[in-house]
Amino acid sequence: MATSTGRVANTARGQAAGADGARGHRGGSPGRIGRALTRHWYAWAMTAPVIIVTCVLVGWPLVRGIYLSLTDATEANVGRTIGVNVIPATYEFVGLDNYIDILTSGLFWERLAWTVLWTAVCVGLHYGLGLGLAMLLHRKLRFRSFYRVLLILPWAIPGFVSAFIWRYLFNSDFGVINAMLKAAGLGAVGWLDDPTTAKIAVIAVNVWLGVPFMMVAILGGLQSIPGELYEAAEVDGATPWQRFRHITVPGLRSVSSTVVLLGTIWTFNQFPVIYLITRGGPGSSTEILVTYAFREAFTGVRNYSGSATWGVLILALLVVLAMVYRRALRRQGEVW
Repeated sequence: MATSTGRVANTARGQAAGADGARGHRGGSPGRIGRALTRHWYAWAMTAPVIIVTCVLVGWPLVRGIYLSLTDATEANVGRTIGVNVIPATYEFVGLDNYIDILTSGLFWERLAWTVLWTAVCVGLHYGLGLGLAMLLHRKLRFRSFYRVLLILPWAIPGFVSAFIWRYLFNSDFGVINAMLKAAGLGAVGWLDDPTTAKIAVIAVNVWLGVPFMMVAILGGLQSIPGELYEAAEVDGATPWQRFRHITVPGLRSVSSTVVLLGTIWTFNQFPVIYLITRGGPGSSTEILVTYAFREAFTGVRNYSGSATWGVLILALLVVLAMVYRRALRRQGEVW
């Protein structure tokens, strides 16, 4: 009898435990979230301002821009207040019409072709010159610290200041570059008056601004490569080119992949250099996608929907580029 009573009690306790476990399982997710918030409240409190500011400064404008790109909003039909009169908005939803109009026009593809060429040339020169200077400064040189500071200066100067200085240097009548050419017995060049020379000028300025970042990043990567690898390769009879190819390049792969992607995004959206030096001219020969989007929104009859559409297309292009780049790195065995 006692044994039967014990079995009944054990069975009851087991059923009660199972019911409690089921209730715990059903309420497991809120419980885990609650415990995470309780345990890591300090981390959440520290990151909350960043998340809020990001949502306000990035999230809301992005959502607003996507919405405007689906309308026909212009300066003439948006809501505005003139004195005491409040004029309501009259723009309408048009769906994907703006995207179709832009993508079927030759203007977009012409701007995209120059933007891609501008980005590829600038990033290629950024990386090539940055790598060369980093390898030079990685060696033991006299006054090496002075050279490092000197080469970082272009990066330390605000971009708009550098753009105005270079605009003066490229001036056809009073520029220092033409003065040097005349002193050497050569003719003056209208740097900003011809489409070809204007493109060369803006590329030169952007390379001057971007090389220091590449140099510093690659120099840090070089310093992380163990010196014993070079010593062992030299003992085995490897040539400088072989040491560069089989030690330096693989050792810099993770750093290179990051700086190339960042450089591509920054150069693709490099507004100050183009706008402040040539304003997209002469004509529209140096206009890239981002400067044209700005012109749509802030010149003439302001086309807010058109500018927003250009902005969304630029974002889509960069997202696709980043995804393709990431997939290529994964195929090469890089984790990113």
